[in-house]
Amino acid sequence: MELKVTDELAVVILAAGQGTRMKSALPKVLHPLGGKPMLMYSLDLAAQLGAALPVLVVGHEAEAVRQTAQDRARCVEQSPQLGTGHAVLQAAPLLQGHCQQVIVFHADMPLFRLETLRGLIEHHRQRQATLTVLTVEANDPRGFGRIVRDESGRIIGIVEEQDATPAQRAIRELNTAMYVFDAGWLWARLPSLPLSRKGEYYLTDLVMMAAREGCIIESVLCADANEALGINTRVHLAEAEAILRQRINTELMLAGVTLLDPATTFIEADVKVEADTIIYPNTHLQDKTTIGRQCRIGPNTIIRHSTIGARCKIESSVVEEATLEDEVDAGPFAHIRQGAYLCQGVHMGNFGEVKNSRLGPGTKMGHFSYIGDALVGADVNIGCGAITCNFDGKTKHKTIIGDGAFIGSDTMLRAPVTIGKGAVTGAGSVVTRDVPDGATVFGVPARVKPDSQV
Repeated sequence: MELKVTDELAVVILAAGQGTRMKSALPKVLHPLGGKPMLMYSLDLAAQLGAALPVLVVGHEAEAVRQTAQDRARCVEQSPQLGTGHAVLQAAPLLQGHCQQVIVFHADMPLFRLETLRGLIEHHRQRQATLTVLTVEANDPRGFGRIVRDESGRIIGIVEEQDATPAQRAIRELNTAMYVFDAGWLWARLPSLPLSRKGEYYLTDLVMMAAREGCIIESVLCADANEALGINTRVHLAEAEAILRQRINTELMLAGVTLLDPATTFIEADVKVEADTIIYPNTHLQDKTTIGRQCRIGPNTIIRHSTIGARCKIESSVVEEATLEDEVDAGPFAHIRQGAYLCQGVHMGNFGEVKNSRLGPGTKMGHFSYIGDALVGADVNIGCGAITCNFDGKTKHKTIIGDGAFIGSDTMLRAPVTIGKGAVTGAGSVVTRDVPDGATVFGVPARVKPDSQV
């Protein structure tokens, strides 16, 4: 069901609440979920709807929320914070007269699917309703307002839990706080909302207003109650994380990725994995990581904001902000750090570390080695315990190793230094000067073996 990209629809996202039950200095809507701030899920939905730039109502820690939203929303501040009706009213100067429908939802309800929003909007338009509310049926009301209907089944009001009678509290049709309004009717009625006993203006009171006026009030039942999970505590956040993880893992498996144990596989929302890759237990794929086809990842592996090519094997290792081309294998217990670039066919053994370096095609890096701030050519052999001594206490220096070089075990390369093509360093050498192409050096400090230069 596709909605046209027009000015017919405006999106208002409510993100002004204090979130006191989170017990946190961080605004509730900025708490991470699936690897990104909770707020981003609402902004993603707004963008996918094809509407104009959403209006984000901010309040508590407004500047931090603005900085997170950046140019993905037009922010208006609610100050003082006088309830949901007052919050939506802050969007009126930007939207009044510029749209036909307004959809309103909360940034602390990040699990709604795009299909749910599209269905709600389409139903509202087909019925030419004044307002349409998304409802959910659940045995645990979790503090949600109750949908009140008359004998004919027509919605006549929404009662907040704290104001509900015992009979109303028994109602199991709940308000998800997602609405679509006729824009003209909304802007005309918001200033007339009554003040509640709490000293706030409830958006839900618009339902009673519409019922008294004989307006068309429609509802759509959310098929999956999990979508309507609102996050008010760290317990709710953990519940949402589990639901989102299951959703992500299921989508990947249906797309051709094998997860040997989905319950112990943690894949964040922005990760992309291609078909025929196998993910082993206790693997964490984070941030904007992409993994190509036919890889074997894990077990016990963390990959964060990295690009992994096809047919790679990474076992019990950590990869951070790095790039691996096709057919790279690493680990177990490799640490591939920020700025590392491993070209096609590179082998990196156990307990090795690479940082801010490029390893050329076919290079083999043995175990217990460290390569930092280096440019390594193709088909280089780096022996066990070899280290680039790149830091002098003040500055990082560059090491350059030419194609086909052989770096012996326990070699220390004191940067800045260049090792020529086809050069050899003997085991235990401390190389303090450049080594010519084809030369063999050995000793402490390393010196050229006679007659070894080409």
